Amino acid sequence: MLFASYRYDQYSVNDRITRFNRNVRQRCTSNMKQIVVIGAGVSGLSVAVQLAEHYYNLANVTLISEDVSPNTTGDGSAGLWGPYYCGKTPDHKIVKWSSETHLFFHQLWKNGLGGKIGVCLQPCMRLTTDPNGYPEPAWKDIVFGCQKIKESELKRLSNEHGRLYTGGYHFATFTCEPTGLLPYLFNRFIAVGGKFVASKVRNFDEIIRNRPVDLIVNCSGLGSMELASDKAVLPIRGQVARVSAPWIYEVILDDSDDGNYIIPNCETVVLGGTHQMNDFNRNVARDDSRFIFDGCERMLPSLRSASVTNEWVGLRPGRDSVRLELEHYRSDNEKGSVPIIHNYGHGGCGVTLCWGCAKEVVEISGTLGWSKPSTSKL
Repeated sequence: MLFASYRYDQYSVNDRITRFNRNVRQRCTSNMKQIVVIGAGVSGLSVAVQLAEHYYNLANVTLISEDVSPNTTGDGSAGLWGPYYCGKTPDHKIVKWSSETHLFFHQLWKNGLGGKIGVCLQPCMRLTTDPNGYPEPAWKDIVFGCQKIKESELKRLSNEHGRLYTGGYHFATFTCEPTGLLPYLFNRFIAVGGKFVASKVRNFDEIIRNRPVDLIVNCSGLGSMELASDKAVLPIRGQVARVSAPWIYEVILDDSDDGNYIIPNCETVVLGGTHQMNDFNRNVARDDSRFIFDGCERMLPSLRSASVTNEWVGLRPGRDSVRLELEHYRSDNEKGSVPIIHNYGHGGCGVTLCWGCAKEVVEISGTLGWSKPSTSKL
């Protein structure tokens, strides 16, 4: 993989990390709060990093997950920033969370990390065949240069793609490839004193029984069907293909229910895709492959000469709306309650919402009455 050799200490922050680790070793842990984050996907790692950095002199943060990169749901995705299958989550929340993530990607890109962790700023075109057209997107002021596509261009694109487009927008936004982002976040977490435990969590009680814990953050994604007994969680099956097509530099998204998409990454181009509700099939389906290649080649005929790198299936953690809230959980074996912040159900928006949702987790944790962290800087 492109980012398999990623190491956090490759970057110019070496000296800061060295000083930070020295501070971590000198901390007195006897009175430290104990935080457990469940899940090492893009949501869980974003939360773990922000909590570990925010409470570095107040809390020990432990990340528990059965799977880590490159074996998470996000690893096969294209990592495009763009609200997508968020259910009935209110627009104002989507705008808040996604704008904070967009800013985070922008900072990574400006700081020279883009080439190392797969953050690219690139032109994007979103189209629809919906009879009602494409309503003005709530996120239009977050991206760069968002402009409505003119009727004359819609007609041209409709003829070229063999579709009847009714609306769309041009803009520039980021792709942030999870195969690079996840190792970056993991190493950033470890660098500030975070601890990792490779284990499957079957219920919250086993965490409470086996260790002192002051806060649990549940970022288990689809696992919340079992872990949180949440019947609203369901898989949204996504199948994609990766091809070698270095001549393609623009994202093309057909947001129609039966639409395709083309998303360039650093070394490959991702072709999609499917969004099959409540489908647990993780195997590549021949009919879906045909739909993907036929649709994408119709939009860009040059793809017929692209060599296929691989095909992949992932299950997005769908829900009627994102669950980001505090619960005071009562264990059968303990007196009192343990605060749990749930952060799951992001559907196809895991990358888009990750940093903003993690920031809100930190904000919610601030209501627990802990002492204010030190404001000392590295």
